[in-house]
Amino acid sequence: MDEDVKNRAVELNIRGTKRIFDVDDPVLPDWVEEHALESGEFPYKKKLKEEDYSEQLEKLQVELVKVQFWLQATGKRVMALFEGRDAAGKGGAISASSENMNPRLARVVALTKPTEREQGQWYFQRYVAQFPTAGEFVLFDRSWYNRAGVEPVMGFCTPQQYEDFLKQAPQLEKIIAHEGIFFFKFYLDIGREMQLKRFHDRRHDPLKVWKLSSMDIAALTKWDDYSDKRDRMLKETHTDFAPWTVIRANDKRRGRLELIRHMLNTIDYDGKDKKALGEVDNEIIGSGPGFLK
Repeated sequence: MDEDVKNRAVELNIRGTKRIFDVDDPVLPDWVEEHALESGEFPYKKKLKEEDYSEQLEKLQVELVKVQFWLQATGKRVMALFEGRDAAGKGGAISASSENMNPRLARVVALTKPTEREQGQWYFQRYVAQFPTAGEFVLFDRSWYNRAGVEPVMGFCTPQQYEDFLKQAPQLEKIIAHEGIFFFKFYLDIGREMQLKRFHDRRHDPLKVWKLSSMDIAALTKWDDYSDKRDRMLKETHTDFAPWTVIRANDKRRGRLELIRHMLNTIDYDGKDKKALGEVDNEIIGSGPGFLK
């Protein structure tokens, strides 16, 4: 674990009440546990049962394998961006989507901090270099939309760079659409108490503690700023040719199923089994900024 995380209790305003949250305390506060699932206006009181999830996921993953064969046969390309706050479940959703596909043709892109050379390039350049070739399925674990959220909130870009990005991103994405790439933009949304619970789980799980960084803790007091940046991003970069698909992700199982189901419903691949896809849960998945209001 990042050494800077230790002993950094923060005071938060939660539902109009000042609360102290110490991620290093092994006891999860009752006010987090009790409200985690329902936070952020999540519509369900219980998580989807594991057996129901596994049964549905297997059917959807079979369809994803069909998509991959179809991509190889036709040369079509798929690209999906996974965005959301820290601990929103992006990595798990990517794993559920790609774990049974051929890794030579289904790539996960998770770029690190830009090098000095990359900092001098056109902002989008290092992302464009990762775009899919014929037959590929590329999944971005965070993307150029860092400049619409993390960077302006944490002071990693200038106000002008932020404004320029919001104008330029739709222009780039129009070219992507014109290229005929199947292009998905997913925003995984979670409630505040759910984020706290997941941070706490990471801190006290020896297999997940590496996921928690000092930046995660620093972001805890910037919830409202992140919310404002999220809302503006969705408003200004949601277009007909590159729409945002929003997933309510407090329940990771429901969120993963709807995300995969959406991609499968959108792509007209050979051998599609519509019955296997199941019904869309419109309480969990929606389009654009209006879904979160």
